[in-house]
Amino acid sequence: MSSTPTRLRAAVVGTGGIVTGSHLPALRAHSDRIELRAAVDVDPARLAAFRAEAGELGMDVEGYADFDAMLDAVRPDLVLIGTPPSLHRNQTVAALKAGAWVLCEKPLCLSLAEYDEIAAAEEASGTYASVVFQHRYGSGAVHARELIASGELGSPRVAHCQTTWHRDSAYYAVPWRGRWESEGGGPTMGHGIHQFDLLLHLLGDWTEIRAMAARLVHDTESEDVSTALVRFESGALATVVNSVLSPDEVSRIRVDCADATVELTHLYGHSNGDWAYTPAPHVDAGRAEAWRTPAADVPSSHAAQLGALLDAHEQGVRPPGSGAEARRTLEFAAALYKSAFTGQPVLAGEIAAGDPYYPAMHGSHPDWSPER
Repeated sequence: MSSTPTRLRAAVVGTGGIVTGSHLPALRAHSDRIELRAAVDVDPARLAAFRAEAGELGMDVEGYADFDAMLDAVRPDLVLIGTPPSLHRNQTVAALKAGAWVLCEKPLCLSLAEYDEIAAAEEASGTYASVVFQHRYGSGAVHARELIASGELGSPRVAHCQTTWHRDSAYYAVPWRGRWESEGGGPTMGHGIHQFDLLLHLLGDWTEIRAMAARLVHDTESEDVSTALVRFESGALATVVNSVLSPDEVSRIRVDCADATVELTHLYGHSNGDWAYTPAPHVDAGRAEAWRTPAADVPSSHAAQLGALLDAHEQGVRPPGSGAEARRTLEFAAALYKSAFTGQPVLAGEIAAGDPYYPAMHGSHPDWSPER
């Protein structure tokens, strides 16, 4: 008689909308492999509401007001973090030191200096921290990346990455939004990071950024729009736009390769039908037909990413969305800010200890650093 595999013990930190709306369904989808044991929140009413909702889904969740107390009592295998960004670094490091893997909402932390602290904690503990970039994990994205990486679409030449969303003044009335020390930046860090992470996932390493940023509408410390020109190691050139000023909201990635254009158009998540392939005139129709989206349709979601992380945990290997590839996305954001604020191009690898943009995305620039 075979024994039932032991499920991993999970805990969530923060019980707001992202955890209730995304992480809870993801945990339920993988309930044969992982069990939600605990939730942490400083708001008793919100915590009680979350525990009640989890209970309706058959999850008996212990509640804690103190994160460290939960780590000591539960000893979770995986901690899912959905708190405001300023808390991510300390909570991630504490969870790693306690022997847990981490799946944290973006951004994983607020600077490259903080990221390197997390990397040091990973190395010391032997555990891993992944950042939520769920758009990588839909079947359409997996398919597109395989086609581009294999050379089937020809060499990438031109790309466009667009996150044009709309956020009103009520959105920024939440105290931690729009502030460097609590959010880490504006739409570059908090909104567009999902799309340009996917762009990097599709096209690989970038080498140079030239950027601009502005506060055009909102009374915030950080920007409400940014744009960038990007050169990739492959030689491909791209534009990136991150905005919260756009009434007609859309998220879009377009990559023009030698033999085809591949385009993704969606808003907050994609399925196979959101991807389109247009062959170049010289391409045989039979070859182009093979590019069509895969038979299985796995939407981009927290559940898809959690499944990939659980696979890695079972295999004892570094999970996707962590390590050097996650740092590359954060470095892209830091370089975009540095270029925008200094008016100079920024090269990959340029921002290191001693650079003002290493400990803070604003770089202590007099026009952009927070008021003291």
